[in-house]
Amino acid sequence: MAVELFLDLNSQPCRSVYIFAKKNNIPFEFKKVSLMDGEHFGDEFGKINLIRKVPALRDRDFCLAESVAIMLYLADKFKTPDPWYPADIRQRARVNEYLSWQHAAIRLHGSKMFWLRLMIPKMGVDVPKDKMDAALEDLNASLKLIEDKFLGDRAFIAGDRMSLADLVAIVEIMQPVGSGLDVFEGRPKLGAWRDRVRAAVGEELFDEAHRTIMESQEWVKAMDGSTLQAFKPRILRMFM
Repeated sequence: MAVELFLDLNSQPCRSVYIFAKKNNIPFEFKKVSLMDGEHFGDEFGKINLIRKVPALRDRDFCLAESVAIMLYLADKFKTPDPWYPADIRQRARVNEYLSWQHAAIRLHGSKMFWLRLMIPKMGVDVPKDKMDAALEDLNASLKLIEDKFLGDRAFIAGDRMSLADLVAIVEIMQPVGSGLDVFEGRPKLGAWRDRVRAAVGEELFDEAHRTIMESQEWVKAMDGSTLQAFKPRILRMFM
């Protein structure tokens, strides 16, 4: 029986879970949960995940939240190939180090840039220049750490093969790109790594998973701004 994955590919962690499952031929049923429509706050989804966030997994009577936990569960259950979560203790430690760091760094900073550049202005709120400058400074600091510390002189974060760390990293880095900010400009090392990750994932799958976010400027422009008003107080507290 296929596991159920509750996803919205506008979400970075959802994209990592989706790519991981597809790349490893894991049988799953895609359950679309629209974040923009607030479906994660509905009663039915609450039975799956009380945290009210995607991604979420249901495997018969077992429910699980958090993208990293979900991918590690899938890796164990379906015995995915070694490079994803390496058996080598030092390579695995590098993966764990990145996964432990990223939540409060690139995850936060990439998301914030996306909201400040696209979504908050759609709510009719002007973002002060000092807020935007500070957010860009934080994002640049995270990107520099990815280049200098987590990649260093390696092809991928854990070594010469792609792992979960690279997958979790790339989906976060692509989020501000979707807002129109080319974070790879002037960063040839990061750009070369992006190309290696895309090739390792498979260009077709990589582009499929990122299609919605890469088209976000167009769909945000066409969006009815009133759709976002219910989330406005919460979003402003988070990002402003």
